[in-house]
Amino acid sequence: MARVLSLAMTTLALAVADPPSAAREPAVAGVRLYYGPSKETAAVDLDALRRARSSIDMAAYVLTDRGVIEALGDAAQRGVKVRIYLDGDDVSRGSGKSAEALAALASAPGVAVRHKAPGRDSMHLKSYLVDRRTLRTGSANFSYSGERFQDNDVVLLESPTLAGAFVRNFESIWARADNREAVR
Repeated sequence: MARVLSLAMTTLALAVADPPSAAREPAVAGVRLYYGPSKETAAVDLDALRRARSSIDMAAYVLTDRGVIEALGDAAQRGVKVRIYLDGDDVSRGSGKSAEALAALASAPGVAVRHKAPGRDSMHLKSYLVDRRTLRTGSANFSYSGERFQDNDVVLLESPTLAGAFVRNFESIWARADNREAVR
């Protein structure tokens, strides 16, 4: 684990040492770094989710962006296995049309949603793994404002080692005995 963390920190340090003005080209092989506020940070997520072929594992502190919710639903309709782990606080589910869209997604075939148990500290991740290959992380929540108006970063990584670290962590939090299943 120390080796994985060291590799991750080195990779990120190299990526931010001289941040590219436009992150269309990797700063380091397999690393793309985006800064918001920008429409581009939202487009990064939509593009990555639309490319999914077999699986999406997402850990989201906030998931209220309807475009992201729709992209997850579209992926499930294509046969992609979608698992979403949300913070136990109501903020993760939003309100109004976002809450309705997330509730519909949670009841869709091929989608599993779990919430961290209330009373625990926050689950503050904003990450997903597509096809056990493309890892997205960063400070941007999956919300309209988080991706378009706030000072945030989004990092896309193509690394089997880092993907493996995410899988181990995701499986651990997904399997917690006190998690709550989403109401279907």
